[in-house]
Amino acid sequence: MIFLILSVLSGIPNVCSNPLSCSGICTNAHDPSLVRRDDGIYFRFSTGGKVAVHTAPSIQGPWTYNGAALPNGSKINKTGNQDLWAPDVAKVESTYYLYYSVGSFGSQDSAIGVATSTTMDVGSWTDLGSTGVESVAGSKFNAIDGNLHSANATLYMNFGSFWSDLFQVEMTAAPTKMAEAVTSATPIAFVPTPPQAQEAAFGYQYGDYHYLFFSRKKVDKSGKSCLQGGGTTVLESHDWVYGPGGQGIIRDPELGLVLYYHYIDTRIGYSDAQKQFGVNKLDFSSGWPSV
Repeated sequence: MIFLILSVLSGIPNVCSNPLSCSGICTNAHDPSLVRRDDGIYFRFSTGGKVAVHTAPSIQGPWTYNGAALPNGSKINKTGNQDLWAPDVAKVESTYYLYYSVGSFGSQDSAIGVATSTTMDVGSWTDLGSTGVESVAGSKFNAIDGNLHSANATLYMNFGSFWSDLFQVEMTAAPTKMAEAVTSATPIAFVPTPPQAQEAAFGYQYGDYHYLFFSRKKVDKSGKSCLQGGGTTVLESHDWVYGPGGQGIIRDPELGLVLYYHYIDTRIGYSDAQKQFGVNKLDFSSGWPSV
């Protein structure tokens, strides 16, 4: 389920639209990160296969598999450095930064790594290892699901999953390292009661406001702080769409703002490899996003 901060759980039933059509390889889309290069080619990065890379001339396809962004895995010396999770790709000046998670399921022994490229093409990525955003057993957070966000000319890393939920830390201007100690990370979304199942933070500025989208449920539409469990639902399971999450936002030249995400099509199957790539138009006309 995809929620929003400023932040999505209101008492009003949410009417969700089905995803737009998708052609080509629309599976292998777990935790997608989407970037449109200056030549108009879309790049889709996803969990699995050492960060799978797909490209397409349009956001709706046809999508083609290109290979692995990091075929040798990560240089981070932690369990899981050959099974990279939750990519997030952002362009800062002329360089693309690919953030990825290293760790094992159910463990806090985790780190967020980074690789750089000037083209995003397979074979062009240079792994730089850890950003310094790391956690161990007993940390106040789990250092996975990194997302780079810019606010007032400063770059921040949003991150976290379970273990007190979501946090934010300032990054350096060339965002390969933290600008401050990870122990000073600021909580940005928190559910006071277990299992604290919030993850996949994605920050987006629209107008004068910064919105925090995440999978599960800061201040939400009703005014409740996300540090007190607030959240307003943007997209949830409906019809044959099950478990939408791992979301991001991008502006398409034809569709305008869109929300992209992974989901399970119950008519096809529930395995991780069958996760589908979903896209919905995003409407901010009411002041709060809806699909």
